[in-house]
Amino acid sequence: MRTTFVHAFVSNRLDCCNSLLAGVSNQLLQRMQVVQNVAARLVTRARRSEHMSPILRDLYWLPVRQRIVFKTAVLAYKFTHDMAPEYFQVYCQPMSTVVCRRLRSADFGRLAVPRTRTSHDDRSFSVQGPWNSLPDELRTSGVGLHMFRRKLKTFLFNV
Repeated sequence: MRTTFVHAFVSNRLDCCNSLLAGVSNQLLQRMQVVQNVAARLVTRARRSEHMSPILRDLYWLPVRQRIVFKTAVLAYKFTHDMAPEYFQVYCQPMSTVVCRRLRSADFGRLAVPRTRTSHDDRSFSVQGPWNSLPDELRTSGVGLHMFRRKLKTFLFNV
């Protein structure tokens, strides 16, 4: 009972606002990964010498970089399936509604990515969103949110 509480507390704290970390430096991501590794060791009572990948897989925790991809992809799913507020809809425009002519990319559920001028703009959600880099079967499948999250997590564990 106690370990499940610690597990839930730690994973909740790691997931809190981590979609805001999309586009941050590798140094900051490495620091977050160290925190996650320490938390996993605390939950499982593993030794420092043990490799972390199997431990994270046993806990079913994605590494920090994949966690960020997971959160932003779920946000994009909500945007594309009208589960988000309307004022957020401007950040995720389907390719079929943006261009004036018919493109093949419109058939695969891709989103329009705006052009940017600065490195600060490159870190915005509409540019960093991983939606277009997901496999077609994830983007175009007509499954609900719960099943999408499940398939996405399985895909990210195998990447």
